[in-house]
Amino acid sequence: MKISIITVVKNGAATIENCITSVLSQTYGEIEHIIVDGGSGDGTLEIISKYKNKIAKVISETDNGMYYALNKGIKSASGDITGILHSDDFYAHNKIIENVADVFKRE
Repeated sequence: MKISIITVVKNGAATIENCITSVLSQTYGEIEHIIVDGGSGDGTLEIISKYKNKIAKVISETDNGMYYALNKGIKSASGDITGILHSDDFYAHNKIIENVADVFKRE
């Protein structure tokens, strides 16, 4: 079961790396991380590019705001489950996605 995680960001250089590494540290193996950047100009894209080989998709273009960007990310997701992790958030531990998947598998 693939889980898509959508992260939207604009000028989030101070926090985006913690967000990305939080997703990458998850023990669950089938994660599709999609980052939608609204045209950052503060170094956010340079930080994202450090992880480009580990991120499923990066969309970077100006848009009409956070909800527009979230919908853009959701439309491009191919997972069985789609979740949202904002650019200034991170997972409390590395088994969060595994726990979520386990709950869905039981249902």
